Parts: sequence; structure tokens; C-alpha cells
Amino acid sequence: MNILIICTGNSCRSQMAHGFLKAMDSSLEVFSAGTEPAARVNPHAVKVMNELGLDISAHMPHHVDEYLEKSWDYVITVCGGAKEVCPAFTGKVTQRLHIGFDDPADAMGTEEDVLPVYRRVRDEIREGFTDFYHNHIRQVR
Repeated sequence: MNILIICTGNSCRSQMAHGFLKAMDSSLEVFSAGTEPAARVNPHAVKVMNELGLDISAHMPHHVDEYLEKSWDYVITVCGGAKEVCPAFTGKVTQRLHIGFDDPADAMGTEEDVLPVYRRVRDEIREGFTDFYHNHIRQVR
């Protein structure tokens, strides 16, 4: 099963969702991408995922155009707030889903200020993608 998770920067939310899905089922082909990919995965996202024993430090942001030629069982957008435009994906897709989350990169302040925001969003992503896995993936297997 091929799954592509998309957001704008591909540095936080999509990377965390990617990490959770691979941890749930290593047989899934999971990729993540963005319409304006960052230079690297956000270090706060790496840190809060490591708190749960999930290492996404080797992940790299990718542009959605890299995946246009591949067929996808699911393309899932994870952008959240009203001020944010969800990217459109024009490739071959069986099912498109949206599971939205706030962008933790919008949090301002010291590490002590922003880490709780990253943890909240991480936990929401874990819950959202656990539900997705149980309701969409496990049911068809």
C-alpha cells in the first residue's frame, strides 16, 4: 500500500505522521512531501518524536513533484489553520483524505514555550493516524 502525506514545508506534521505510520506497519510504503519543502526536518519535531522512541532524524523534506508519476492508494493532507492553504496533488490517487493539524512551527518563544505545542500536535497526529490506520488500512488487510 502506497501512502503519501503532504503539507506545505514537509518539516513537521507530515514527517511526524510518516514516522507514526511506519512504526505502526513497516510493510506500508509511506512517503511525505511538501509544496515548499524546508531545507531539513524541524529539530523540534525530531526531538518530540524521539521522546516516544521514534527517530525521524534521517528523514529529508521532499517536493511533491517528485511523486507525481507514482500511483497512490492514499494521499493525505495534514495542513490545518484557516490561514494555511492545503496543497493540491494532481497525481494518480485512489483515495484523498484530509486530516488537519495546527502547524507547530508557528509557535513562538523559547524551547520551553514551543515544545509543549509540538508535543500537543504530535499527540494529535498520533491519534489521527492511529484512527486512519485502524479504519482504512487494517480493515482492508
